Amino acid sequence: MTRVAIVSKPHREELQRLLPELTVWLRQHGYEPLLDRESGGYAPAEPTVDRAQLPAHAPDLVIVLGGDGTLLAAARIFATVGTPLLSVNLGFLGFLTEVRLADLYTTLENWCAGCHSLDVRAMLHASLWRAGAELAGYEALNEVVVSKGDIARMGDFAVELDGKNVACFRADGVIVSTPTGSTAYTLAANGPILTPDVDAMVVTPICPHLLTLRPIVVRGDASLNVRVEGVPDLALLTIDGQQKVELHRGDEIRCRRSLHTVKLVRLGDSGFFDALRSKLSWGEQ
Repeated sequence: MTRVAIVSKPHREELQRLLPELTVWLRQHGYEPLLDRESGGYAPAEPTVDRAQLPAHAPDLVIVLGGDGTLLAAARIFATVGTPLLSVNLGFLGFLTEVRLADLYTTLENWCAGCHSLDVRAMLHASLWRAGAELAGYEALNEVVVSKGDIARMGDFAVELDGKNVACFRADGVIVSTPTGSTAYTLAANGPILTPDVDAMVVTPICPHLLTLRPIVVRGDASLNVRVEGVPDLALLTIDGQQKVELHRGDEIRCRRSLHTVKLVRLGDSGFFDALRSKLSWGEQ
């Protein structure tokens, strides 16, 4: 029997009705549901495992019920195995989670019939280096951010591209973004919008002291290094706005295109620009 994993955002009122209904629908159509622990409380009769263990059960599809944050978390977990994600918007903006709750079963029926496409999104791999040794590696769908802490004083950062110095500057931080992430934190920091199929990365200073320091778009296969030269109290590495690591002076974040990608189930080709118009009011007069 084909297995379908379900990942959901906890404490959503809709889940009380939705999850029992959804699991019944899946079983009626020949699919075996497997829920993460957050979802299991709403469908206690169904099998559950820790979210991080779901890929080991080899589902053919992951249904993500939540907002963009829930999708980002699921994307990092399933990227290594390449399982397609069908994301249903239960959040506020829902830029990535483009399927409306009202369209869930229609979308599932189209997926069952093979009437869908896969939108393949590039990811970033970031590795943390300290004193010449690699301490950890991270995968990001949207962006990695190197920033100063809570005190309202700027830090000093250096950026290198393929081993060559780009700039040393004072700012609140630096964002290294994928095309997918260009509509997230990077956009709020006055970065450019990239269509998801562009093979590129975006480097965006956060509130730089120099007015001439602008975002820059570089090749997708480039090697980007961000180094913490100095901070007033502490510096942080943040992955997709969800994972946080404290940095030391001299730490270096080495960013490159990940070997993994995220596959999003889509029913049409115009979703990106529809989302720009409807959710960001892009191009409206």
